[in-house]
Amino acid sequence: MKQNTTKTVPTSIDATLGMLAGADYLADRSLATVLFLALKMGRPLFLEGEAGVGKTEISKVLSTTLGRRLIRLQCYEGLDIASAVYEWSYAAQMIAIRAAEAGGERDSQRIEHDVFSERFLIKRPLLQALEPDPAGAPVLLIDELDRSDEAFEAFLLEVLADFQVTIPELGTVKAEHPPIVIITSNRTREIHDALKRRCLYHWVGYPNAARELEIVRAKVPGISKKLSEQVVSFVQALRRQDLFKSPGVAETLDWATALSELDAVALDPATVSDTLGVLLKYQDDIAKLEGGKVKELLDQMQVELRAAE
Repeated sequence: MKQNTTKTVPTSIDATLGMLAGADYLADRSLATVLFLALKMGRPLFLEGEAGVGKTEISKVLSTTLGRRLIRLQCYEGLDIASAVYEWSYAAQMIAIRAAEAGGERDSQRIEHDVFSERFLIKRPLLQALEPDPAGAPVLLIDELDRSDEAFEAFLLEVLADFQVTIPELGTVKAEHPPIVIITSNRTREIHDALKRRCLYHWVGYPNAARELEIVRAKVPGISKKLSEQVVSFVQALRRQDLFKSPGVAETLDWATALSELDAVALDPATVSDTLGVLLKYQDDIAKLEGGKVKELLDQMQVELRAAE
């Protein structure tokens, strides 16, 4: 993603709303408020919510609008220091050791000093985020923290406490200017309170119909007024159903785009049934809409749209 020149952080909640809107991220005022405070106070921002509601997108918007480098740490089960912070290039070290010995070097301490120098260090996201950057402190996205193990969460707590890590062979690396930290969680497990206390917190929920309609029209500019209204109304109705995974905003946008690509002008049972795989990601949820359920939701959608006119 191409970044702009470095810009200062917004100086008010309204300016934060404007910054987000300028990148087509239509946030409510509560989200803009906590984001403004996180930037102003230099605190990590912990965002929880269902998948697809726009948590990760916040970091991308900040990177673009502030002209900062985006560093992403994607969390997963088994994530460790070697993958998150640093590791040594053992293959390169072995080659260097053999080359030194072949050249007649016999001083083991000198060889050890040489091979444990920075040129053999592989820097992972957390270490990269602590390094100085001419463009300003980077945006560090720690994505889906709930997928990592509790042991890594405990280590991350230490990093966020002082924004520093210690490499035994080199010493302590401390950020001159702490990164802008965005942590996301889909809440597949609870994150420990000790880490949450280091952060400002916000729950990112599904948008209401009016805001979701604005989002669709901003992100899918070619969609017709009628179809966009029907898409949003249908998705809002779907979220009231007993589904394993309700569609997020990301799925709404995918569906609106797909329908536009199919040159659909309005929703009908056949079109909805044929494209449910864009909107829903579990067969059990799709099966619940088989039979007359799609038509029932479409009829309900029409009633709601007429009432809103």
